[in-house]
Amino acid sequence: MSLKEVEELLSGNDAISSFCPYRVCPLGAHVDHQHGLVTGFAIDKGVYFSFVPTDDGSIEVYSKNYPGAAEGNLFEEHERDFTWGDFIFGAAKTLSKTYQLKKGFKGIIEGTLPVGGLSSSASVILTYLTAFTKVNGIHLTAPDLIQNAIDEERNYIGVNVGKLDQSCEVYCKKDSLLYLDTLTDKAQILPLNPDMPDFEIAVFFSGQERKLAGSAYNMRVDECKAAAYALKDFARLEYGKFNDTYLRDIPSGIFRQYRDKLPPNWKKRADHYYGETDRVKRGVSAWKKGDLEEFGRIMFESGESSINLYETGSAELKALHEIMRKTPGIYGGRFSGAGFNGSAIALVDPAKKEEIKDFVTKEYLKIFPELKGTFAVHFCKTADGVKF
Repeated sequence: MSLKEVEELLSGNDAISSFCPYRVCPLGAHVDHQHGLVTGFAIDKGVYFSFVPTDDGSIEVYSKNYPGAAEGNLFEEHERDFTWGDFIFGAAKTLSKTYQLKKGFKGIIEGTLPVGGLSSSASVILTYLTAFTKVNGIHLTAPDLIQNAIDEERNYIGVNVGKLDQSCEVYCKKDSLLYLDTLTDKAQILPLNPDMPDFEIAVFFSGQERKLAGSAYNMRVDECKAAAYALKDFARLEYGKFNDTYLRDIPSGIFRQYRDKLPPNWKKRADHYYGETDRVKRGVSAWKKGDLEEFGRIMFESGESSINLYETGSAELKALHEIMRKTPGIYGGRFSGAGFNGSAIALVDPAKKEEIKDFVTKEYLKIFPELKGTFAVHFCKTADGVKF
């Protein structure tokens, strides 16, 4: 079929529509893969997918963001070609470990913001997982859905992610902050305090798309694990396999006792982890009190730590961080995601949106005039997690 024919097919009454939001993480950056504490919002921008089931296992999907079509069949082996279609066949392969898939789908997918730092890969994966479960009559609990999404990204796409992105996109509720312990999976939904001022979420797209696979992301994860493994040895703690070692295993007192024995890079990564744990706790306290000013200040602290201790952040994102700090109407901000290009996010005063957009755009393009055609500013609100 052609794109036009699929569009006509979807105009009928049998089409199913789903939406999976993107997410932003105001506090708790780079710690979910170490079983740390995180916070997050789902936003009202994300991935839309309209589809109809196929009885013969065939798959045919078009994207409004990328060229070509993803085509194949559930009953044929799919060889990765490192295009956007891999996410579909990765979802099928992941689910097939536990469930029997008989039906595929034909559909059209569209992402509503540029790629970069908003967990777009997790959103796409969750979109396809939920589509396969829908057409095949499979029921997944929220934890099952999250775990399958993580499994696909780690073992098929090749990025050693934690639980933050998927959890936000499943658990989050509109007008609330998600507070998640990624070790115990305890998820708290913290509603707005009645005394909290209005805010919206600004997304500043740097103009440079982010790619995690093949980037320094996996290296940072390994450095955190190496720090934890070394600390266990220094403290004569029992330890097993390297891959099963996390900084969450190490009490902060033991870290402080042996911190200076770590190599410089491992020490920086651990400093960020324990500092971010403290920032999340302080931020949650400020949120509960309705103190958005304090919450924003802690977001800026988190951004500084990500730049100086975790050592991520492209030149563009570092520039955005400095610009945000001096922009009237921004409560707090930091770059979003791993920091290898992509976007920065901020909590802003809705009454000053236009001034914020004009000021940040002007200051940013002074430094990077070549990005005039791709730099963009978007304003979002909080949203519920994935749904049909």
